[in-house]
Amino acid sequence: MSLRDFLELMEKEDQVLHVMDDVSPKFEISYIVKRFDKDGPILLFEKVSGGINRVVANVCGTRNRICEALGVNGTELYHKLLEACRSPIKPKIANDGVVCEVVEEPNLLKLPVLTHFERDAGPYITASVIHAKSPDGAFENVSIHRLQLLDERHLAIRLVPRHLYRLWCLAKEAKKDLEVAISIGTHPAVMLAAASSPPFGVNEFAVANTLLGGKLRLIKCMHVDAYAPADAELVLEGKISISREAMEGPLVDITGTYDVQRMQPIVEILGIMHRGDYLYQAVLPSGSEHRLLMGLPREAAIYEAVSKVVPKVHAVNLSVGGGGWLHAVISIEKQVDGDGKNAILAALAAHPSLKHVIAVDPDINVFDVSDVEWAIATRFQANEDLLIIENARGSTLDSSADQETGLTAKMGIDATCPMTKPKEKFEKAKIPVNERVEGLIRKLLSPK
Repeated sequence: MSLRDFLELMEKEDQVLHVMDDVSPKFEISYIVKRFDKDGPILLFEKVSGGINRVVANVCGTRNRICEALGVNGTELYHKLLEACRSPIKPKIANDGVVCEVVEEPNLLKLPVLTHFERDAGPYITASVIHAKSPDGAFENVSIHRLQLLDERHLAIRLVPRHLYRLWCLAKEAKKDLEVAISIGTHPAVMLAAASSPPFGVNEFAVANTLLGGKLRLIKCMHVDAYAPADAELVLEGKISISREAMEGPLVDITGTYDVQRMQPIVEILGIMHRGDYLYQAVLPSGSEHRLLMGLPREAAIYEAVSKVVPKVHAVNLSVGGGGWLHAVISIEKQVDGDGKNAILAALAAHPSLKHVIAVDPDINVFDVSDVEWAIATRFQANEDLLIIENARGSTLDSSADQETGLTAKMGIDATCPMTKPKEKFEKAKIPVNERVEGLIRKLLSPK
């Protein structure tokens, strides 16, 4: 299953917008993507200045598109992702694939890599699915990392202290550079799996294969001991240095603010293979696609954790206003007072980057900011329903937190109805309606 298979499906549903005018990879493409960001179509840039290859963006830009890619509806999404992480199926290894159509010496400057925002350090690869193994081959990881273009053969990689960083540390102990395959232009299921966080050692390619019903095929790289999807658009083979570093950043991250500069490892590219007419896939930093790819796996983790402490979880939303990362709204069913606070604590434990959590009742739409604010206005008392946790580990993506450790203060708001007060006091007023009136409304709303 490939990115092109998905694009073909989306073309039939009129969800792909072709941009036929000549556009520059420096600022112009990112500006257009940002203007179409909210519930917008997939954007396929047919003419990119200075290159022959097309650029595609916003592939995973809506929840509905991600659900279509996985063949599920919205209520099944978390279950599908959680089950794939629990029961990964090892993909088959192919001898060849369309990504091997062209094999050439590295020249990263030929790629249509985007420069996104005015103070970015330079062009950045943002849709890179990176596979690596521990030196003894016992552990594998597939994850998405930003890559700053340095020159024809070198990139700087942002290594957050998670699974790929752990493999890099193991490589450092073994005194050998970490070999990686960097795949660009993959099916949404591969992107989502790579953005998830199963236990260390679980191969996210196997998670993606489960999501795709066993249809993912991999190929072994030519220059490094690593694997890539056989039908990827483009693969860079390289090594993450254990000794060479470069100043990386700034780059806008998920919250829409610039991340700080850091010394980060250099990746040396040894070889490139790609389709003859490859599509270069880009993800706009801080855009809806970025938020969904990072946020959905965490929403699933929150859903699972909170489900263990309350009778039922109806919905989870890592909100747009919270950068898709720092704020969660959770609708739950309560049995007793205190369930709301337990749900908040479970959410904070499931996603340690969370800063603020709001618990609401099932009648509140977690995706409607006004509805959530109404719940806080009518069902929340600060002296009874507010949780504050000081000096907790949070996220360095929070500009107000400690930028080295992520140390922050966290807050939970229990905006669920208190069970000690009359239920009708908190009910939303309704107007009785019948089918005749509904028909009249449809008539009035229909185009003339």
